[in-house]
Amino acid sequence: MRKFLVSIAASLLIAGCTEFPGVHKIDIPQGNVVTQEMVDKLQPGMTRNQVRYVMGTPLVTDTFSPDRWDYIYSMRKGGEKRTQKTLSLYFKDDRLERVSGDYRPGGAAQ
Repeated sequence: MRKFLVSIAASLLIAGCTEFPGVHKIDIPQGNVVTQEMVDKLQPGMTRNQVRYVMGTPLVTDTFSPDRWDYIYSMRKGGEKRTQKTLSLYFKDDRLERVSGDYRPGGAAQ
C-alpha cells in the first residue's frame, strides 16, 4: 500500500512540473520542411524527378489527383500556438505547371 501511495504522489509531482514557469517545452515540427530557397529553385517545366530532388517527397499525394503534390509543414514552438504552411504543386504532362500556397517562387513567403 505504501508503494502505491508513493507512486501516486510521485506521478502527481511529475505531472505538475509542466505547469511551472521556466520548464522547457519541446518544439514539435511535423511534415515537410519547405524553405523559400527551395521554392525559388522551382521552374515551370521541371520534371517530377527534378521537383522531387529539390523539394523532397511530398507529404500528400492524392490518388484521385495524381498531378497535384502537397507539401505541408506545421510547427508548434514550446507550447505556443501551432503555425502551418502549405505548398501545392501542379503538373501537366509530367511537367511542373504552377505553384500555389504560402510560398511563391522568386518572392518572399506569403
